[in-house]
Amino acid sequence: MAPYQIAVIVGSLRRDSFNRKLALAITKLAPLNFSFKQVQIGDLPLYNQDDDAHQAESVVRLKADLAASQGLLFVTPEYNRSMPGVLKNAIDHASRPYGQNAWAGKPAGLLGASVGAIGTALAQQHLRNVLAYLDVPTLGQPEAFIHAKEGLFDEAGDIGAGSQKFLQNWMDLYVAWVKKHSAV
Repeated sequence: MAPYQIAVIVGSLRRDSFNRKLALAITKLAPLNFSFKQVQIGDLPLYNQDDDAHQAESVVRLKADLAASQGLLFVTPEYNRSMPGVLKNAIDHASRPYGQNAWAGKPAGLLGASVGAIGTALAQQHLRNVLAYLDVPTLGQPEAFIHAKEGLFDEAGDIGAGSQKFLQNWMDLYVAWVKKHSAV
């Protein structure tokens, strides 16, 4: 097993999501001692504080996946100038009940792709605000607001040549961030 297990949280449930493709492609740029697991968030019930004492099996699974990780990678679209509800729902579940925050202390990186010219800038800013409250050290630079257009991915689904250098640099800095802030 690789010494750095990274939980990948994709903020889109869409089958052909640009962000799911980006999550798969960017992980190929990491060194061999990093492994990535996309955690499932689409089956979580809507967060309800009344359920804190008896969390659903899907919530327990999410929290176990986070506990087993040394870092977090959020790859999210932007919906209505913010993060998708499914992502916020997952964040709320794994941070509760009070005092049992599964996100705390896990170093994180944020990416997102969108057909819009500003990518996912506002979704990432909102996500950064939430993660700061949850005590998640988040890579600040470089920011990666990816414009999903022709050439972002090659025929094999890997990062295309035009984005390769930028995203390799992002991954290298993310890897250094996780190593600096994780307990491994």
